[in-house]
Amino acid sequence: MRGWSSSRRGWLAAAWCCVSLAHAAPPAPPIQLRTAAQEGTEPKFVPAGDRITGLCIDIMRAVERVDPGLRFVGDQRWKPLIRAYSELETGVEDVQCAIQRTPEREKRFNYIGPPLLNIDYHFLVRADDHIVINGWNDVRKLGPDDVVLISRGFAAAEILAAISNLHVDASAAQQELNLQKLLAGRGRLYFHRGPGLHQLLERTGTADKIKILPQVMYSAKLYFAASKQLDSRVSERLARALFALEKKGELERLVRKWD
Repeated sequence: MRGWSSSRRGWLAAAWCCVSLAHAAPPAPPIQLRTAAQEGTEPKFVPAGDRITGLCIDIMRAVERVDPGLRFVGDQRWKPLIRAYSELETGVEDVQCAIQRTPEREKRFNYIGPPLLNIDYHFLVRADDHIVINGWNDVRKLGPDDVVLISRGFAAAEILAAISNLHVDASAAQQELNLQKLLAGRGRLYFHRGPGLHQLLERTGTADKIKILPQVMYSAKLYFAASKQLDSRVSERLARALFALEKKGELERLVRKWD
């Protein structure tokens, strides 16, 4: 009788365990991180037919593999850079990939995790222009008709604002428009960052008409940026995933892929 009672108790315990598992709460759905693909920011986001690819797409998929509880949404939808930043500031979006850290932007966004990549700024000029630029003094010596073109909404505006006596045109938001203005003589220099400059010229059919001057004029690092309204616990999870990718060398590998 004692053995039967022991068996019965064991059977009841097993049955209760099965009932508990059957009624256990399902796994929590992934936390959705709202974002967007930034127009004109190759190689961060690259058009590929009806899809969007690029370095940032690869980084986001890598984060999701490291932490399956995080899911980026909106990365297949293009937005102008200025709108993407505005919506990040207001909390319509949660995160943006590969944003340059500047004093003005630190007031608007929180920066997360390690640097994703380093960027170098160069001048682009017409292929038949024999100008030599070794430093900012050479640019300051240019005449008022030698306009420096930059893309509106990019960090280039803050960089050049700190350098006096430059004639700057920031009216165009798209890279393609600035290349057209350069070819039309509406600017002599186009100040823009790499990586991705050679791919930009190839894609726009201007590789034989425009050249990249070799002098690096400015260098910076790009980071993930988050809305200040995003839950700090979510930001910490994203940061942990990014640091894990850095430690494994995955960030460096992806940057090389798109350089």
